[in-house]
Amino acid sequence: MRLKDLGKVTSFEKVIIHSLAPNLYQLSVVVDGEELFVENDKGALLSSHNKQDLQTLFKDKEVASMVLHQQSAYDEMVGQPTRESANRLEVPIGNTDLF
Repeated sequence: MRLKDLGKVTSFEKVIIHSLAPNLYQLSVVVDGEELFVENDKGALLSSHNKQDLQTLFKDKEVASMVLHQQSAYDEMVGQPTRESANRLEVPIGNTDLF
């Protein structure tokens, strides 16, 4: 989904902010049961060094759930075998009305 199209949608089932590294985030949204990554005007995945900047995109939108996803590298760091399921932490995050 392009950033310009994001403004046309008024209701989101879920907004997911993906934490990639310290202070580096990407954004995806769930609309009609489908997860869509948000792209900038050049077609590259939208990223930000400030998660609050991404949250403000939804200031006047209806959002059922906003979460932060953090993929853990713990298993790899301690020499554990690769998991069959995702080793992801999902944390509900703040109210967009604050921004």
